[in-house]
Amino acid sequence: MSATRKVLSVAAGAVGVAAAGTAIRVAQRRAVISRRGAGDQTPFGSLHSPPIVVVADDGVDLHVEVDEFHGGGRRRATKAPELTVVFAHGYSLNLDSWHFQRAGYRGQVRTVYYDQRSHGRSGRSPQGHATMEQLGRDLKTVIDTVVPEGPIVLVGHSMGGMTIMALAEEHPELFGDRVVGVGLISTTAGGLEPHRIVAPILPSNLGGVLAERLISVLARGHRQVDGFRRLGRSVAMVATDELAFGDDVPASYVEFVDEMLSATPFEVVAEFFPNFATLDKFETVRALSVVPTSIICGTADKLTAIGHSRKLHAHIGGSSLLECDGAGHMVIMERHEDVNAELDSLIALAGDLADRR
Repeated sequence: MSATRKVLSVAAGAVGVAAAGTAIRVAQRRAVISRRGAGDQTPFGSLHSPPIVVVADDGVDLHVEVDEFHGGGRRRATKAPELTVVFAHGYSLNLDSWHFQRAGYRGQVRTVYYDQRSHGRSGRSPQGHATMEQLGRDLKTVIDTVVPEGPIVLVGHSMGGMTIMALAEEHPELFGDRVVGVGLISTTAGGLEPHRIVAPILPSNLGGVLAERLISVLARGHRQVDGFRRLGRSVAMVATDELAFGDDVPASYVEFVDEMLSATPFEVVAEFFPNFATLDKFETVRALSVVPTSIICGTADKLTAIGHSRKLHAHIGGSSLLECDGAGHMVIMERHEDVNAELDSLIALAGDLADRR
């Protein structure tokens, strides 16, 4: 075979592989699109997979669940590890907070959900280990254990976004290599007014320093505080509705979020609270510029205001910003169709990046 024919043969083969990859990607995205709306038809808290216990570097048991990819085309066509999307939830919530995303992606993309330490079904953190840096190490351990190979998209909501930033600070080499996409939802790299984060628990007119002192005092009697929280559920429900959502949402949404918040012991709330006042990772997030990064936030977010997302967008080169008009902090529920559509695009971009490597 002549050199020219060899070149043409190789080029034709490359075009064929690219075309096959594109066709498979289109088929996958069509399947994902067909799942939109599935969350509204599924009871909250009912989406689970067999639990996996991942042991953190300090011995804490982390509750992890994996929804495997049920398609077969891309894996067989490329003989490459499947892309995995890892979801990290927010402060005082648990992995069930990803209900609408889990319903939409189940079986269509390999996904990983886990309860942050001291939250949900995970073990309690030792004293002094409830830090953003430790959460970043926990995420690394989860990745090493259940996603030992293949490209990864990381998606974090609120404190989960901060967890991703902590990972990027400690392991910037992962981004652009293993991590090929990032979703940051209702989060920030710093400059928070911490008292707003616990506003459903404390009076909203408390200043940051006063709130921190009060939480420290209340933590000493955390069992009594938990008792008061249970007795004051009606007040807590109203506060959750006001602070977690922007528009009127179904009562079931508010009840579901309030149940997650109420299930988180006040002692845990107090342990993590000091992190938010000292958070400053705006230099760190520049490392995310090497991968597709989607930033999502509601314009009526009262906890991590839209200005935080706009600042992240300015610091992360090439990032996209989706502002959900009128939505609050729980935009992942309140505007789940918009959020999932944005994540669809992110996953597609990340998958294309992984295929080109």
